[in-house]
Amino acid sequence: MISGIGVDVVHVSRMERWRKTRGLLERYFHPQELSDALSRGSGADLSLAARFAAKEAFGKALGTGLAGIVLKDVMVKNRHNGLPEIKVFGTALEALKKSGCSRIHLSLTHERDNAIAMVVIENEN
Repeated sequence: MISGIGVDVVHVSRMERWRKTRGLLERYFHPQELSDALSRGSGADLSLAARFAAKEAFGKALGTGLAGIVLKDVMVKNRHNGLPEIKVFGTALEALKKSGCSRIHLSLTHERDNAIAMVVIENEN
């Protein structure tokens, strides 16, 4: 049963600015997530923007926002077939369990200056 839905949009220029500030990306992105995004060359900022939008959308789907959640504890990765998924650890996993949910669905899209993420969380009932 669907428990929450979250949507967020991030302007790509935000990631362009963040990349210029030493250590900022490392504060918000899981190391593997950051490595994967930066390996995309000229598409890195689009990838980072979509992943950050997913983190924000996850907080909205929880209904609590990201208060108390370390953003690096929410990692976006792609499955072997390209499908994006959210993996949660530590504070994010605790928040998900507290919500009574166990499944997370993620959809990402981006075009030119914007990246959008939609997250749906489900509980077992």
